[in-house]
Amino acid sequence: MALNQGEQQLLDYIRANPEEKSYWEQKVRSVAAAQPDDYLTAEALGRELRAYLVERARVVRQLEDVSTGMSMRNLAEYLILIWTEPRPKKKKAGDQFTLWRDDAQF
Repeated sequence: MALNQGEQQLLDYIRANPEEKSYWEQKVRSVAAAQPDDYLTAEALGRELRAYLVERARVVRQLEDVSTGMSMRNLAEYLILIWTEPRPKKKKAGDQFTLWRDDAQF
Protein backbone atom coordinates (compact mmCIF):
# COMPACT_ATOMS: atom_id res chain seq x y z
CA MET A 1 0.00 0.00 0.00
CA ALA A 2 1.46 3.35 -1.02
CA LEU A 3 1.07 6.31 1.28
CA ASN A 4 1.28 9.89 0.08
CA GLN A 5 3.99 12.09 1.59
CA GLY A 6 1.70 13.60 4.21
CA GLU A 7 0.38 10.22 5.29
CA GLN A 8 3.91 8.87 5.59
CA GLN A 9 5.06 11.83 7.67
CA LEU A 10 2.09 11.48 10.00
CA LEU A 11 2.68 7.72 10.32
CA ASP A 12 6.34 8.33 11.12
CA TYR A 13 5.33 10.84 13.80
CA ILE A 14 2.81 8.43 15.33
CA ARG A 15 5.33 5.58 15.37
CA ALA A 16 8.03 7.77 16.94
CA ASN A 17 5.80 8.77 19.87
CA PRO A 18 4.65 5.82 22.00
CA GLU A 19 1.74 7.72 23.59
CA GLU A 20 0.44 8.79 20.18
CA LYS A 21 0.85 5.26 18.83
CA SER A 22 -1.03 3.78 21.77
CA TYR A 23 -3.81 6.33 21.38
CA TRP A 24 -4.20 5.64 17.65
CA GLU A 25 -4.10 1.85 18.08
CA GLN A 26 -7.00 2.07 20.53
CA LYS A 27 -8.81 4.64 18.36
CA VAL A 28 -8.55 2.45 15.25
CA ARG A 29 -9.84 -0.58 17.13
CA SER A 30 -12.74 1.29 18.72
CA VAL A 31 -13.83 2.92 15.45
CA ALA A 32 -13.56 -0.46 13.67
CA ALA A 33 -15.69 -2.10 16.36
CA ALA A 34 -18.37 0.58 15.99
CA GLN A 35 -18.59 0.40 12.18
CA PRO A 36 -20.17 -2.44 10.20
CA ASP A 37 -17.41 -2.64 7.57
CA ASP A 38 -13.87 -1.52 6.77
CA TYR A 39 -15.00 1.02 4.17
CA LEU A 40 -16.96 3.03 6.73
CA THR A 41 -14.17 2.59 9.25
CA ALA A 42 -11.61 4.00 6.80
CA GLU A 43 -13.88 6.95 5.98
CA ALA A 44 -14.31 7.80 9.67
CA LEU A 45 -10.64 7.35 10.50
CA GLY A 46 -9.54 9.36 7.46
CA ARG A 47 -11.55 12.33 8.72
CA GLU A 48 -10.13 11.95 12.24
CA LEU A 49 -6.56 11.61 10.99
CA ARG A 50 -6.93 14.75 8.86
CA ALA A 51 -8.29 16.73 11.84
CA TYR A 52 -5.43 15.39 13.96
CA LEU A 53 -2.90 16.44 11.33
CA VAL A 54 -4.32 19.98 11.25
CA GLU A 55 -4.06 20.20 15.04
CA ARG A 56 -0.55 18.72 15.29
CA ALA A 57 0.84 20.68 12.31
CA ARG A 58 0.47 23.85 14.38
CA VAL A 59 2.88 22.66 17.06
CA VAL A 60 5.06 19.87 15.58
CA ARG A 61 7.85 21.08 13.35
CA GLN A 62 8.02 17.72 11.53
CA LEU A 63 4.40 18.16 10.37
CA GLU A 64 4.24 21.90 9.68
CA ASP A 65 4.98 21.53 5.94
CA VAL A 66 2.42 18.79 5.36
CA SER A 67 -0.62 19.86 3.36
CA THR A 68 -3.55 19.50 5.72
CA GLY A 69 -6.02 19.25 2.84
CA MET A 70 -4.74 15.93 1.52
CA SER A 71 -6.53 12.64 1.95
CA MET A 72 -5.67 10.37 4.86
CA ARG A 73 -7.67 7.45 3.43
CA ASN A 74 -4.68 5.21 2.59
CA LEU A 75 -3.20 5.75 6.04
CA ALA A 76 -6.56 4.89 7.61
CA GLU A 77 -6.77 1.68 5.56
CA TYR A 78 -3.19 0.77 6.49
CA LEU A 79 -3.81 1.28 10.21
CA ILE A 80 -6.97 -0.85 10.00
CA LEU A 81 -4.93 -3.55 8.29
CA ILE A 82 -2.15 -3.66 10.88
CA TRP A 83 -4.10 -2.97 14.09
CA THR A 84 -7.36 -4.90 13.70
CA GLU A 85 -8.35 -8.49 13.09
CA PRO A 86 -9.67 -9.20 9.59
CA ARG A 87 -13.44 -9.26 9.35
CA PRO A 88 -15.10 -12.46 8.17
CA LYS A 89 -15.99 -12.42 4.49
CA LYS A 90 -19.68 -12.01 3.75
CA LYS A 91 -21.19 -14.91 1.82
CA LYS A 92 -22.92 -14.05 -1.41
CA ALA A 93 -26.03 -15.88 -2.55
CA GLY A 94 -24.11 -17.63 -5.36
CA ASP A 95 -21.29 -18.79 -3.10
CA GLN A 96 -23.08 -21.91 -1.91
CA PHE A 97 -22.31 -25.14 -3.67
CA THR A 98 -23.25 -28.78 -3.38
CA LEU A 99 -20.62 -31.29 -2.37
CA TRP A 100 -20.30 -34.55 -4.31
CA ARG A 101 -21.93 -37.43 -2.51
CA ASP A 102 -20.97 -41.03 -3.03
CA ASP A 103 -24.52 -42.22 -2.43
CA ALA A 104 -26.09 -39.97 -5.07
CA GLN A 105 -28.49 -41.76 -7.44
CA PHE A 106 -28.33 -40.90 -11.15
